[in-house]
Amino acid sequence: MTKFTQLSSILWVMLAFSAKGFRNIIPAAAFAAPSSLPPPFQSMKKTSNSLRIDAPTIRIRNNRKHSNHDLYRLHATLALRGGAEVTSSVSTLLSQLGTQTPQSLFNSSLLGLALVTLLFKIVQRSSSGDSSKDVVPKPDSIISLQARFLPVFWMLRCSDWLQGPYFYEVYTSKVVNGVPASMALVSKLFLTGFASRALFGPKVGEAADQYGRKKATLALCVIYALGAWSTKSPLLMVLFLGRVLSGIGTALLFSAPESWLVGAAQKSGDDPDGKYLGETFGMAYAGDSIVAISAGQLAGWAASRSGPTGPFELSSGFLAIAGLMTLLLWKENSSTSIEKPTISEAVQVIRKDPKIILVGAVQSLFEAAMYIFVLQWPPAIAAAVGSAFGGSATTPYGTVFSCFMASCLLGSTIFGQLAKMSVKTETFAAVMLSIATIAMSVATWTVTSSGANLATVAVAFFAFEACVGMYFPSIGTLRSRYIPDSHRSVIMNLFGIPLNVLVVTVFLSINKLGIGGALGISSAALGLATFCMLRLLKSAGPKDEAK
Repeated sequence: MTKFTQLSSILWVMLAFSAKGFRNIIPAAAFAAPSSLPPPFQSMKKTSNSLRIDAPTIRIRNNRKHSNHDLYRLHATLALRGGAEVTSSVSTLLSQLGTQTPQSLFNSSLLGLALVTLLFKIVQRSSSGDSSKDVVPKPDSIISLQARFLPVFWMLRCSDWLQGPYFYEVYTSKVVNGVPASMALVSKLFLTGFASRALFGPKVGEAADQYGRKKATLALCVIYALGAWSTKSPLLMVLFLGRVLSGIGTALLFSAPESWLVGAAQKSGDDPDGKYLGETFGMAYAGDSIVAISAGQLAGWAASRSGPTGPFELSSGFLAIAGLMTLLLWKENSSTSIEKPTISEAVQVIRKDPKIILVGAVQSLFEAAMYIFVLQWPPAIAAAVGSAFGGSATTPYGTVFSCFMASCLLGSTIFGQLAKMSVKTETFAAVMLSIATIAMSVATWTVTSSGANLATVAVAFFAFEACVGMYFPSIGTLRSRYIPDSHRSVIMNLFGIPLNVLVVTVFLSINKLGIGGALGISSAALGLATFCMLRLLKSAGPKDEAK
């Protein structure tokens, strides 16, 4: 437990520094509790033909007057090697950015997160340089594997990120049988994707294990591209079919490439303890954060040229590139089982090993909490911005999203450093899940009890997103360790069933739950995930500890 306590202290110090920095760049009035809870985020208006949801409107009285001249500079003295201090340039830039509007505030936050990540990388490189004499050279087979896997992974992730920002717009722009698409219809299309993943995920995972992960990745590129191109059709049947295909593609995206990587690494024989797998996952998801930010910009550019279907068309192009690279760079690998694995066999494998159940529970609970958060952060942030800057303030969703991705990048960078330090993944994951639970609980309490306080909500969300950046390489490493290669893809997709059921249930009950209730369920799921990880940490034997 000593390592657990030390890691907790280190991570909380970093979060405390972030919180202090956020307070330094927010006007004092932003910390005042609103005079009343915000009204519902979305005002629903019924028309004769459809159900229309107006743009978010939040009216919160704010009696505090903001001075236009009250700008706060962030003076950060950074003790680098040799005692150098970096102060004036950062202070000057932040003072120019200002904090008088939500846009400039989150611009400053994005800059701060980027600087923290950059400095962390500098320190990381410096420390690795000092101990370079003791470092064992990375095997050529591992270098080759990373060079073949990472570009394909990033292309696939970029295709996925491109579709997110314009999901609602592309479907609300449709006219079905002469009637504009209602939000009720868009919600059904949204849920169809989750239902498709839950229903077909285990079957496509079984096929990936039986016929090969390379073939499954190629199928992913074709199926996901067809789902993207379906958005150009005005036919309702085609739109629903496209969402079914997108759900199947998502199931393959989150299982086939990872299963191929783990299978290829194990067959190489140069990574018996999974050390380089952890490093590869860290690199993959650190790069994924940068890819997400870039994809947001590309999506905006594509939409400006071709309308809301533009990002989906561009997504298909990235899928084509990923498919071509997979075809040329990857060698096939499939299940190590002599017989073709089946879903029923995978269920028996899960039942016989409590550690697989615990890893799967962590996967289902954390990712369900994450998807619930994805649905609820826009209204929560909008309410906080309205509280701090007035009801007429515009929420810069794109910049907030970039801040989240910068937080993810910081989290992935932290994971990479701890992996090089040979910190036990189970210990690190338990600390990370504890912080994620606390962060989401703080956000829930703030939204439900004291109103949407901008500083508290933003810092809590940034902390949670940093944990998301740590989570994905951590769970990838744990799955490679505990889930047998013989049924890897199908088991990963089986645990996607409770994940999707929980998300769909919350989505259907959102009018009763509200923002606070949904975030509360997310907090509870994270707490259960933490409990499962602590059980896994306790049950890990000497062989696991050696890894």
